[in-house]
Amino acid sequence: MTASLPHQAAPPGEPHRPAENPRHRIKRRAITLLIIGLLIGVPAGYLMISANQSRSSGKDKEAKYSATGLTPGWPSKVQRRLYQLPVPHPADYIAYYETNNWKTSRLYLQFRTTEAGLDTFLGTMGVRREQLKKNDVTIGARDRRVSGWTFTGPGWWGLTHQQKNPAPTQDVVVNTSDPNYPMVYVVSRTVP
Repeated sequence: MTASLPHQAAPPGEPHRPAENPRHRIKRRAITLLIIGLLIGVPAGYLMISANQSRSSGKDKEAKYSATGLTPGWPSKVQRRLYQLPVPHPADYIAYYETNNWKTSRLYLQFRTTEAGLDTFLGTMGVRREQLKKNDVTIGARDRRVSGWTFTGPGWWGLTHQQKNPAPTQDVVVNTSDPNYPMVYVVSRTVP
């Protein structure tokens, strides 16, 4: 059995190096572990921060669009066909808002029209003006919160036009405080 040498002999042509100090070896390993930790930790931390910012951005956008509520303008032809809400001519103060989830899709629509426009609108839905009930606000509290509508003062009439699935159900509220230009509010909902 041979005794171990304190250091190996250097190859020919290279200077002889003394054995590494144990303190120096520990320090070198600690620095190596620190570098490896930084190489793994910094990108991982960046990914976590980026993911949180992305999630926050999505929540901010969702809050922004839900806070916006009704958008001035006409709903698309597809929306009007799907929710069976033909906006009559003439009409102004038109605004809409659509919500969708796994359970129900809703289109909130408001517009001002003429007496003839109101009759046309109700007729294309398959109902008549005589079916409107005085002081019957058929749009529920949840839908009023979402749309921002408040139904106060005189002149309110309403009806619920219930249809067999897959056709939408429509809650209609009409303000006739100006009988020549009634204001119409509708929530049309479909169940996918």
